[in-house]
Amino acid sequence: MSRRVALVTDSTSSLPGDVLRERGIVVVPLQVVIGAKSYDEGTQATPQTVATALREFAPVSTSRPSPEAFLRVYLDAAESGCTAVVSVHLSGEVSGTYESAELAAGKAPLPVETVDSRHVGMGTGFAVLAAADALDAGATAVQAARAAAARAAVTRAYFYVDTLEYLRRGGRIGAAAALLGSALAVKPLLVVTEGRIGPLEKVRTTGRALNRIEELAAEAAAASSTPVEVAVQHLASAERADAVAGRLKERLGLQQVYVSEVGAVIGAHVGPGMLAVVVAPRSA
Repeated sequence: MSRRVALVTDSTSSLPGDVLRERGIVVVPLQVVIGAKSYDEGTQATPQTVATALREFAPVSTSRPSPEAFLRVYLDAAESGCTAVVSVHLSGEVSGTYESAELAAGKAPLPVETVDSRHVGMGTGFAVLAAADALDAGATAVQAARAAAARAAVTRAYFYVDTLEYLRRGGRIGAAAALLGSALAVKPLLVVTEGRIGPLEKVRTTGRALNRIEELAAEAAAASSTPVEVAVQHLASAERADAVAGRLKERLGLQQVYVSEVGAVIGAHVGPGMLAVVVAPRSA
């Protein structure tokens, strides 16, 4: 797809390759470090790679793209004839990726509108798609960035994890640390609030946790004044994700619920067994 405004995101946005190609979206990868070796997310490090490493207790960490990596993409956009860039990324509260994009934007030879989605995974992905829709409709870079931010602001993301241990190791749980004392006795539900992953509720069994996350998704959809899109994401738990997606599709009367495995970076912090439901209202 050819536009005068380039659309950029990072590899945590969870958008499938065919969607990226069809919508003309450029991806800048984060890195996953397993042991002493660094891998680009998506092309080198897969969710399966990370799940296996975590189960084997191998050291796993992640790192943001450098400002230089973003600047190369922005330079490529300028050289291809683009007049501006919209760059939409995961929450600056959990990663330095957005900061890298901003630093690169300051050196770019064309205007770059950076957007902190304040989300992770498909919470960011739906914001990117909002920008793509706006650009396809003839919006300016500034208008497309506003569309992405507006959709992200009304998107709700709920997480179930088998254990908080992986989030604790990566320092990504913030206030959820209060749950650690009873983590083995409960199944924690988490929510993205103001860009951070924090505690929502404690549930005693996996079955109850999944039922509750479906209820929360249904409540979020009912509260929206516009139609919603829903995504179910998981790490090494495809059967569970398919079951939740099927129930939500029927419950909400949707033609489609997106199901995907989270990327290696998010997977490194949530661990195998994670399941997330993202509810994203469309623009009015």
